[in-house]
Amino acid sequence: MDLITSAVVAAIEHGAPGHAPEAVASHYERLKLAIAKFDSAAAILAAIAALEAEPGNTQLQLALSAALSTANVPDDMETLFAAQGLLDALQRPPSPLPEVATAPAPADKSAVVSNYAVVKVYFATDRQRDVGKPPAQRFSGERNIMGGNGPLSYGSCDISIPRDHRMGQLESPSLWRLEFRDDPAKHVVLLSAEVQDRDNFFAALKTQIRASAGKSAFVFVHGYNVSFEDAARRTGQMAYDLGFDGAPVFYSWPSHGDLAGYTIDENNIEWSTPHITAFLADFLASTEAAQVYLVGHSMGSRGLARAVADLLAAQPQLAQKITELILSAPDIDAAIFKHDIAPKLAHARNPVTLYASSQDLALAASKAVHSYPRAGDSGAGMLIVAGVETIDATGVDTSFMKHSYFAEKRSALSDMFYLIRNQARADQRFLDPVDTAAGRYWTFKP
Repeated sequence: MDLITSAVVAAIEHGAPGHAPEAVASHYERLKLAIAKFDSAAAILAAIAALEAEPGNTQLQLALSAALSTANVPDDMETLFAAQGLLDALQRPPSPLPEVATAPAPADKSAVVSNYAVVKVYFATDRQRDVGKPPAQRFSGERNIMGGNGPLSYGSCDISIPRDHRMGQLESPSLWRLEFRDDPAKHVVLLSAEVQDRDNFFAALKTQIRASAGKSAFVFVHGYNVSFEDAARRTGQMAYDLGFDGAPVFYSWPSHGDLAGYTIDENNIEWSTPHITAFLADFLASTEAAQVYLVGHSMGSRGLARAVADLLAAQPQLAQKITELILSAPDIDAAIFKHDIAPKLAHARNPVTLYASSQDLALAASKAVHSYPRAGDSGAGMLIVAGVETIDATGVDTSFMKHSYFAEKRSALSDMFYLIRNQARADQRFLDPVDTAAGRYWTFKP
């Protein structure tokens, strides 16, 4: 029996669609939505409905499997991810009640509100804030130098994911479609941004992490030319697309969110790096997360890599709580990374994963400013360092978004799925090894 049919049968046995636990029911609905985009969706959904009426009928199970195969659904990675998420939800124990009265109960990230899902993400930021402004404008591109309790603000955001969301896309209003405002039914939208004090922030995080199957969390540090709003939206999109059941967190440093602001952003990531280091130390010490995945993109990788290197040197036992460090097209001087940063990262729990791509748009902006190679460059000068699994991601997406339909097994996001979900190293994923005089690196299978 194929993975999708197995997930459907198991969910029905657990009471889907009408009598299953909320998490199972919502993942079951997500799987149906993934199937609904196919031309043969009506026949497949009819086969599922027949199974719902007669759960134990083996012939109906085979009929569903045949319908899926005829429509090539098992070849679609988005549907496979949805099926895997459903199976994970079926294996997950019921969420315990919160132990801290002031902390909100963990939100089911796949909970569907009307015609869109809502994903709760958590944030820490050293941007200047104005609580009186709408969520999208609550944190500016300026540094927070006025904070009486230090530079950091904490809180959570609700992000809408439309029901017909396509994996890897960050749906936004389009003038070409005569869309002039955000619509949660069509777009990934920052619905709310609530500021919390530190204690309530970590209490809420601890509650959601404890409720997850692997007691897991990821922290995303965005790159250059990213606003607070877009960092929040992208974190929600990543959590949804990865089927991540832990706590999704992003650290938003004061990028100006302006293509012309590269040098300003470069100064600001340097200013923010000590704050990122302090936040990570606090996060690792305060959340009890057993699996912590750190993800940085372009210029954000610069602050994140240095923060982890500093933690490994100053607090090695605490830093061993970091499960994975993932750097996508890192905008770091290649020589500095190789000689100063990578040797410190070699003491990490697992090898660093580095996606190299000279086609990354943020890295292209860096090349216009710097005369020296970057750690995220691909091609002849691609960085191969001990303790780092370098993946040549040329020709695939390295920004965790695809602006066309999701390409099976060919984006940083899809590769991350197997790295995070299965704890699979490069030789266990959909990658081909390339051996050179400098060492081994990896490419995506064609």
